[in-house]
Amino acid sequence: MTVEVSDVPGAKRYEARLDGKVAGVAEYIRTTELVAFVHTEVSPEYEGRGVGAALVRSALDEARAANLRVLATCPFFAGWIARHPDYQDLLYQSRSRVSD
Repeated sequence: MTVEVSDVPGAKRYEARLDGKVAGVAEYIRTTELVAFVHTEVSPEYEGRGVGAALVRSALDEARAANLRVLATCPFFAGWIARHPDYQDLLYQSRSRVSD
């Protein structure tokens, strides 16, 4: 079975589907320069089938194509990026020089 991932901007999330059914979602907040991935969830019956990885890879590939930086506040996204160095260049780096 192939995981199909699509962006659903009205719901502010990516959806992964198997056999036409939503198997997982990755919620985000997007600005003109940045996309923050805040929550990822895969339905228990689809765990271990690559749904989460498909969500992350598709979302990050689209962020790269749109020239967006990525803020991975979701632990699943952060962990996946940590294990895939070819996506680490997308990570947002604060440019603020303000300190306490």
